[in-house]
Amino acid sequence: MSDANTSPDPSAFVQAGTGSANPRFRRLKIFARNPSAAAGAAFLLVVAGLALAAPILFPGDPLAIVAKPFIWPGQNAGFPLGTDALGHDVLAGLLHGARISLAVGLAATAGSLFLGILVGAAAGYFGGGIDDAATRVVELFQTIPNFVLLVVIVAIVEPSITTVTVAMALIMWPTVARLTRAEFRSIREKDFVMAARSLGCGPGWIIFREILPNALPPIVVTSSVMVASAILMESGLSFMGLGDPNAVSWGSMIGAGRELIRTAWYLTAIPGLAIVLTVLALNLVGDGLNDALNPRLNSGR
Repeated sequence: MSDANTSPDPSAFVQAGTGSANPRFRRLKIFARNPSAAAGAAFLLVVAGLALAAPILFPGDPLAIVAKPFIWPGQNAGFPLGTDALGHDVLAGLLHGARISLAVGLAATAGSLFLGILVGAAAGYFGGGIDDAATRVVELFQTIPNFVLLVVIVAIVEPSITTVTVAMALIMWPTVARLTRAEFRSIREKDFVMAARSLGCGPGWIIFREILPNALPPIVVTSSVMVASAILMESGLSFMGLGDPNAVSWGSMIGAGRELIRTAWYLTAIPGLAIVLTVLALNLVGDGLNDALNPRLNSGR
């Protein structure tokens, strides 16, 4: 008989979908064969690379005045995307803005995943009073529109990259919690989980080593959409003047150029196009991940 105080051997259980490396390669192959998903992933890699290289390509302050105002794109080789009303380099702002927009989107999604998985896992695994309490809290958050709650939170505190990121994580975690709870409720009674209990595994081991790896696919798919939503919400806040005034983002660039849309439409069109393409790429990647990770869709491939 196994000692209940001894940590079990991870190889003692064969988990659904995680027992072999072959399914991982098959899923990767399915994703790579999806042209839309591959194109979206390639675009995101290019955007991330340019964002990381922004301090090297444009080492100065993107809010510094570097030329005369209203140089149109293609008019001056030194400023390929032109300058704005204050003489800021639009290309420099675009690349530095990508750093802010992507960083906020990824950090807010990571925070919401951490909190949502913890709450959803506890509710789905233990059930009972914990499940009831978690469900009531999630329902409370979801009675208020996300963006309205975000505006209220940011308006109360001082706008900054940190506060905007934390605020978005606080309003997005209920989506992850509901999904995680549903996955845990459907997996907790499966044979490999019952085998882990019979061998004396504690709740922590079962939650994080047995159930969570099998519940991750839909959470991963949802996270790609959440990054896109976070980028849109950050852009909306910056457009309304509730973003960090000391940082340039795609939303703040659109907000700065909205009053000049008739005479210098490129000031809003360029960052707006960047947002549209990035969000589209994230959704394409999410669709590709859904095709690759959903067993009902790829079982016959």
